[in-house]
Amino acid sequence: MIRIEKTLSALLILCFLSQLAVGQDAITPKVIWAVNKVDLGTVLEEQGPQMAEFQFTHTQDSLFFIEKVWTDCGCTTVDYTKDTLVVGESGSLLVSFDPSSSAGYFSRMIVVKGNLMGVQDTLYIEGNAIPRASDPEGTYRTRKGDLGFRLSKINVGEVLTNQPKLKQVEVYNFGEKIFYKDSLMYDGPEYIYVSQLSDAILPNDRGLLQVLYDGAMKGDLGYVEDRISLNWQDSSTYIDLDVLADVFEYYAPFSKDDLNLVPQLVIDPKVIDLKTITSGKIQVEYVTLSNRGKQVLEIKKIQGNCECLKLELPKTSLDPGESIELKVVFDPIGRQGIDQRNIYIFSNDPLNPVQLFLLKSRVE
Repeated sequence: MIRIEKTLSALLILCFLSQLAVGQDAITPKVIWAVNKVDLGTVLEEQGPQMAEFQFTHTQDSLFFIEKVWTDCGCTTVDYTKDTLVVGESGSLLVSFDPSSSAGYFSRMIVVKGNLMGVQDTLYIEGNAIPRASDPEGTYRTRKGDLGFRLSKINVGEVLTNQPKLKQVEVYNFGEKIFYKDSLMYDGPEYIYVSQLSDAILPNDRGLLQVLYDGAMKGDLGYVEDRISLNWQDSSTYIDLDVLADVFEYYAPFSKDDLNLVPQLVIDPKVIDLKTITSGKIQVEYVTLSNRGKQVLEIKKIQGNCECLKLELPKTSLDPGESIELKVVFDPIGRQGIDQRNIYIFSNDPLNPVQLFLLKSRVE
């Protein structure tokens, strides 16, 4: 009898704990933040402290107030709502970041503790801090009229097709005229747009330009390069710039159960080793592309990293289970020594939308 009572007691405790765990999983957070990370972008040292605001809403019936805030760096100071909030009321937390404390990419953490049990949230600010240059002539080596750039081309990096990419570019005014924000005129493709973030770029001072690149509107994939022109009417300045980007198709996450249903590109072989070849003889090889999925596979683009490659496909759509041969023609003329060519295949395989295979050789 005692053993039965102990067993029943144990079962009741387990049921209670399991119900408690389920109930805890369903509990609404006591504080909901609008965002938990703010990107300050590119920050120049002379711009002074930069501000990031985090807004929150209290969702519980209990009274709430922020009890304490910690930061991981003396370069950040915090001000926040001191009031006691009832359910539905909102507050904010204002973070000030001193860019003179960093050089390059930064990420700072802010921990917020509330008076209610379980309320301790972590917030982040991030960006790219650029110190003032002590030697402008040596730092901004590329001159476009009176404006100096660190690099000869603007590289916006990886661009996904689901949202435009923003890139801030630092410039230095070596001239005697002021570059006003309102006088800037842009001329270039519609998927790129350039604006001036600084209201004015004074003589012997620097400012920021912002490049917006829309990968979906571009309508191409892989490495691309475009020429744009900028014109400041007040200063009668015209400059041409090259913009580089790597555009990739965006695919939303999907269920693990659908893994075998989506298109799947398989490349065989992934490495072709031609071994020793002569520079005067064109090489022809074949690579098999197969669709191991259960939906139609679309080959969207094939891109090599050299004009010495010629890539030919008989078709770009593969039914489930179908295979085709990619013809690879390599002209090694003018080359010598160890050579490696990278060939990228872009497809609608959502798990591996970009795949690489190599063509290796030693040219004599």
